Amino acid sequence: MMISEQDKKILKDLEESLWKSETRFDLVHQERIFAPDFFKFGRSGRRYTRDQMVRGEQLPIKAKLPLQEFKIHPLDSKNVLITYISEVQYEELERANRCSVWSLTPNGWQLRFHQGTPIL
Repeated sequence: MMISEQDKKILKDLEESLWKSETRFDLVHQERIFAPDFFKFGRSGRRYTRDQMVRGEQLPIKAKLPLQEFKIHPLDSKNVLITYISEVQYEELERANRCSVWSLTPNGWQLRFHQGTPIL
């Protein structure tokens, strides 16, 4: 499957929207992009549901953008795997390998799964 340049830009913008406070905590935006069956394995190793992510605590996000080593890997005609490295400044800098599965739906791209794995 070939991903159009337009879809590449949309997917990058959507993924980065999860790392910006103004879009990450916008309920309308979150309701639109998180698929009904979304779940996440966090960098901490904890499992999160869609509801926990959409209605989660609103803490400042100090992520480095653009996302490092951002790549889109087509899985089939309607699904892609996105991989990248995140850098977020908390008490100390936290780096993680990240992956997300996005699906093209009649309502646009929706996030189905996300995982973060610490880089030690």
